[in-house]
Amino acid sequence: MEVILKDDVKGVGYKNDIVVVKPGFGRNYLIPQGLAEMATPSARKVVAENTRQAAHKAEKIQKDAQDLANRIGDTLLEIPAKAGESGKIFGAVTTLQVSEALKALGYEVDRKRVDFDQEVKSLGEYTATLNLHKEVKHQIRFNVVAA
Repeated sequence: MEVILKDDVKGVGYKNDIVVVKPGFGRNYLIPQGLAEMATPSARKVVAENTRQAAHKAEKIQKDAQDLANRIGDTLLEIPAKAGESGKIFGAVTTLQVSEALKALGYEVDRKRVDFDQEVKSLGEYTATLNLHKEVKHQIRFNVVAA
């Protein structure tokens, strides 16, 4: 079943992409949630016209995302967490904490755009991926320290 995504769907595609999904996933989740619509010929024409008009705007958004990635560069974040004597932290470091640490340095990154390479449950240095744009992904290092 072919659908046109109305919004970014993690693991499926990005807004205005025409993707093939299983019929049940499309009919029972994507379409009722307002995340997609059927890929009819008329809907394809509308999407083609919208993407043609939005090409310049999308280029600017991508350029802004690339500029943000360049400004962040090799920044090393310090994230404090309560930890036991063995170095294991209570709970886990979340994407919200990474987002707030970036915001404290003056970089506005939504927590939904942060992905961890592994679970962060002990002190040490880790990496996270910032999904700033569908073509701009940036690796950032952060250090979890005892608070």
